[in-house]
Parts: sequence; structure tokens; C-alpha cells
Amino acid sequence: MNEFLSDASSFIWGPWLLIPLLLLTGIYLTFLLRGIQVRRFRLAFWLAFVKRADPEAEGDISHYQALSTALAATVGVGNIAGVATAISLGGPGAVFWMWFTGMVGMATKYSEAFLGVRFRRTDAAGEQSGGPMYYLRNGIKGPLGVILGGFFAVAGAIAAFGIGNMTQANTVAANVEEEWGLPTFATGLIITIVAGAVILGGIKSIGRFTSAFVPVMIVLYVVGGVAVLAFNLDAIPGAVKLIFTDAFSGTAATGGFVGAGVAAAIQYGVARGIFSNESGLGTGGIAAAAAKSTHPVRQALVSMTQTFIDTLVVVSITALTIVITGVWDDAGEDEAAAFTARAFDIGLPGEWGSVIVTLSVIFFAFSTLLGWSYYGDRCMEYLFGRRAVFPYRIVFIVLIYVGATTTLTTVWTFSDVMNGLMALPNLIGLIILSPLVYRETRDYFRQRPKEDEAAPTPLQK
Repeated sequence: MNEFLSDASSFIWGPWLLIPLLLLTGIYLTFLLRGIQVRRFRLAFWLAFVKRADPEAEGDISHYQALSTALAATVGVGNIAGVATAISLGGPGAVFWMWFTGMVGMATKYSEAFLGVRFRRTDAAGEQSGGPMYYLRNGIKGPLGVILGGFFAVAGAIAAFGIGNMTQANTVAANVEEEWGLPTFATGLIITIVAGAVILGGIKSIGRFTSAFVPVMIVLYVVGGVAVLAFNLDAIPGAVKLIFTDAFSGTAATGGFVGAGVAAAIQYGVARGIFSNESGLGTGGIAAAAAKSTHPVRQALVSMTQTFIDTLVVVSITALTIVITGVWDDAGEDEAAAFTARAFDIGLPGEWGSVIVTLSVIFFAFSTLLGWSYYGDRCMEYLFGRRAVFPYRIVFIVLIYVGATTTLTTVWTFSDVMNGLMALPNLIGLIILSPLVYRETRDYFRQRPKEDEAAPTPLQK
């Protein structure tokens, strides 16, 4: 079974299917929307972190809470171990392609969020439901939309149990046991109780928790990473030069690094960049649909900042610490997950480095678990109605404990396959519905320029 799943994952995430499709979709949407991630960058951050949500707007949670929920799900272990894997297999040049993927992925995330809000609906409990399953079914007329929407929902509901639950709980329990000796059953019980209390409260409970928790976990990691960079300022120019040079020329074998060509840098950089920010996976549209917003464009701009924070901030911290400390060329693939901890240990005095990385892994994994619980229950509601949500949440909570206390073998590979099966229908839908995204975005800025251009710059505040 594991061999079959591994082959399926390699095909889906290989250089001939999802990798080029995700990258080309992001490039296409960037050109179609005229570089919206650059032109409207200031406005996006103003809406996300300064502008208060309109209390009269439809939605369950604020712009910021929706952004925090999405960040909770995406800023995960992939930002630490995934980046290290990309560098260990693709060389420092892979970092450039992660950055490039993040930049064009902002346009993809914008489109997902726009459509998520544009086609959302109010369920029987008065909560907003949206995401790819709804905009695929209602935006694409005929049987194709119904098939694509149902396909995404099935894959999403199942994927949430794997990549969004058991693997994350297992990561938390394993790290706590290794660092502090607490048995996995005890850690599993604690995170099951805490996460269960938040999850059972629904999106409003998740939004309140993540809006307070996510900034703390990101600041902890970023401050630690910035400290490493500050202690190695003289090495930063050389590291940046190496990243850009190797992106187009490949990396020669050195130390424990076996060498990598340009194709490997692109493949692993793009793949790990997408795993990190989830642009193209469709999950951003689910979180965006819950936000209080007067227009889809506004929440789409807010959601766009998620990819920037995830890839161009958090991923950059990981990548630069690994490259400037030189640990990337000192080990093979099997040791990739330890790269970041070793880099922080080298860059910081005492044992602060490993403590920061361990806490960050725990916090990132726990937050991912919360965000994905919401994605899964929205997919479940789409398939079976509101009555299926509570049983789904109970099963999700039980599997937290199972994941924390069980040795996982095929779950990671299975999760990769299910994530790919989510991305395929979503990307097809984004391309088909892109003219709608373009028209309504263009019309919005033509009709309401004064309110949006009033967004202050940092110097005007």
C-alpha cells in the first residue's frame, strides 16, 4: 500500500502534473490581475491589520480572524522541516523558487478567496459556508461543476484527518517526548482536550483562539530567526547571492550535499513552497468565506497577505538561517528535519536555538490542526448537510489522540495524495472562473477608488 501511495504521490506532485499546473496558474493570474499582489499590497495590509470589519457586513468572523485561521492552518511544520528538505534536495537555489512561488501564489490566493466569498452561502445554523466546493458547483454550470465540487469536498474532508490532524498531533507528541520526556499518551490527552474545546465551538471559537495565538507563535519564531541573522550579518549578502546564483546554475556537490541541477532546484522549491502556503489548494477560500466583508475583493486582498507572511517572511527566516550557518551542505536528506534546529543552535548562544525551534514546531503543528478542522467540517457539511458537522468534529477530535499515540507510516504519503486531489479540481476551477475574478475586481476599483486609496501609508498614520 505504501509503495502504491508513494508512486501516486510522486506522479501527482511530480514535474509533469501539479508542479507546472500550480506555477503556471499563478503566473497566469498574476498577469490577468495586472500584478495585484504588488499594486494593491499596501491596501491589503491596511485592510488586514488596521481597518475594522464592518459590523453590518455578512460573515461570522472579522477579516483578521479569518486571516489568523488561514495562517494557523498554513504556517506549520512545513515552514521548518519542509524548507530544510527543499534545500537539502535542491540546494540553496530552491529558496529562490520558493520565493517565486510565493509571489505568484499571492494572485492564486487572491482568486481563491474572492471566489470563496463571492459564492458563499448561509447554512441552516446561520453560519457562512464557502470554498472551492461551492464556487466550482455554482460558478461552473452543468455537470462539470457538480463533479469538481464534490470531488474537492471528498478529498478535503479526508485530507483533514491526515495532513491536518494525525500527522500534526504526532509531531507535537514526538517533539515533547524527545525534548522533555513526557509520554505521548499524556501529550495526546492534553492536546485532544485543548483542541477539542476550541474545535467544538466552531469557527467563532477557532477565530478567537487563533487571532490571539497565531501572532505569538509567529513572532516567537521570527524574533529567534532575526536574532540568528543579526549575529551573522556579514554572511547575509553571500547567502542571498548563493540563493540567486544557484537558482539558475545549479549547486555543485560539497560536503555532505550531493549536488543538484536547476531542474531539482525548481521542482523542490516550487513543491515545498506550495506545501507551505497552500496557494492553489483551495483552503484559503474556505477560511475567507467566513469573514465579515462588504465585497469579495476586500477579503481577497486580506487573504493575499497570508501567502506573503507564510512564504516571504516565515519561510525566508528558515531558509536564510540554514544557508548562512552553512548546515545545508553538511548532511543528506535523512537529516533535513534537523537542519533548522542545528542552524538556530549555531546562530544563537546557549541552547536557545533548539528551544525556540522545538516550541515553534509544537505551536505550528497545533495551530495547523485547528485550521484544518474547520476546512474538513465545511467539506463535510457540503456533502451531507449540517447534521454531519458535529459527528465529524467528534471523529476529528478522537483522531487527534490516535495520531499522537500511534506510529504513522503511510499517513504522510496518503495526505500528499489527498492534497493533490484537492488542488486539481480547484486549479481547473480557478482557470475557468478567472474572467469573472478579473471583471469584478476591475469594476470594484473603478467604482470605489476613493475609499480604498484612503488607506494610509505607515508614514501617514
